[in-house]
Amino acid sequence: MTDFQLAALLISLAALFGYLNHRLLRLPQTIGVMAVALIASLALLIFGAATATATGVLSTLQGLFRQVDLRHLVLDVLLGFLLFAGALHVNLDDLLDRRLAITSFATVSLLLSTLLVGSAAYLLLGALGIPLGFLYCLLFGALISPTDPVAVLGVMRRAGAPRSLEAKVIGESLFNDGLGVVIFLTLLSLVPVHQEAAAAHAGSGGTAGVGGIALFLLREAGGGLAFGLAAGALGYLVLRTLNDHRLEILITLALAAGGYALAAALHVSAPLAMVVIGLLIGNHGRRLAMSAATREHLDTFWELVDEILNAVLFLLIGLELLLLPLPGPWSVAGLAAALLAVPVVLGSRWVGIGLPVTLLRLAGRAFTPRAVRVITWAGLRGGISVALALSLPSGEERALLLLMTYVVVVFSILVQGLTLGRVIRNAAG
Repeated sequence: MTDFQLAALLISLAALFGYLNHRLLRLPQTIGVMAVALIASLALLIFGAATATATGVLSTLQGLFRQVDLRHLVLDVLLGFLLFAGALHVNLDDLLDRRLAITSFATVSLLLSTLLVGSAAYLLLGALGIPLGFLYCLLFGALISPTDPVAVLGVMRRAGAPRSLEAKVIGESLFNDGLGVVIFLTLLSLVPVHQEAAAAHAGSGGTAGVGGIALFLLREAGGGLAFGLAAGALGYLVLRTLNDHRLEILITLALAAGGYALAAALHVSAPLAMVVIGLLIGNHGRRLAMSAATREHLDTFWELVDEILNAVLFLLIGLELLLLPLPGPWSVAGLAAALLAVPVVLGSRWVGIGLPVTLLRLAGRAFTPRAVRVITWAGLRGGISVALALSLPSGEERALLLLMTYVVVVFSILVQGLTLGRVIRNAAG
């Protein structure tokens, strides 16, 4: 099957599953597409094990979907557009007013959660008789701790959260995602079988040693922010000279596509760069460089792009169940570990958020009642975590961590995503 035929199949399935959700489940669109994809995947797996004909159909579909490199598609193609589209509609003033809380959540909470998840996973897997190294457990902590901005943005805007709380959760998800990828790549460079590839990504001799790791983090994160500021400022200056909504939309598309590709080629954090560019164009560019007609067309275009790409991404998350490997000789214990990973991740996030909130409250910063509970539950995981898990070196360790990641992501989207509004209302009451 050619790339175009495969893309046509995915778009057609996203449309079909979206229609079925609209007619039957009536869940939020992206969550509903994933739910229908999960149901279809489970049905294929069950019937595929029961009859020879269904087994043939299942094998054919698995062969088709194996052609989709989900890691490459998410991290190298979709992520730039989705981050730009999400940041484009975020109020920069709201983020700046809560910059201390957002910075704390995106750094301290992220690092603390990574360490807590990694340590708890190491102890848990050891108790289950799975001899997984501590570095791999830390990698699991790094890939599962960042909240997914793609999932968070859509859910928070429907959940009816107070404006201050919404800004903190959305701001955290926009920035901890890029930093989380940097931390994951740093840890991945320490895995012996992956050191050569990691060194190639870093564009240098690797990240061995404390100094090399610090330099890698500074270049990726700091470089991404600096690149985003420069590209966003250039885009803003160009937009100020125009009054043609078609050309202006094309320029924003170039900033999202070209900016992401160039940032990756320069070995700086492309996700962080996209967030900064989107914030600058969506705020200063929108107010000072665009007419009312351009703003309307721009919003319509990027909302449509966001909706289509989200539908495809969540479809792929649901279909990934067809390709999910059981972790070799650890199958039963691995399934138990995957289920127990859910409370481990939630508990680690609760501690990771609770510590900064407590310190900020002692410093006089205001938080809504039960803020820790709501922010913890609002920390959704999504396709980025699955894509990072797929970046791990092949082997039983990867199979196990991919299974654990997938269970946490599905629980996060289906359970946390669908009940967040109720949690917010209960907290307010």
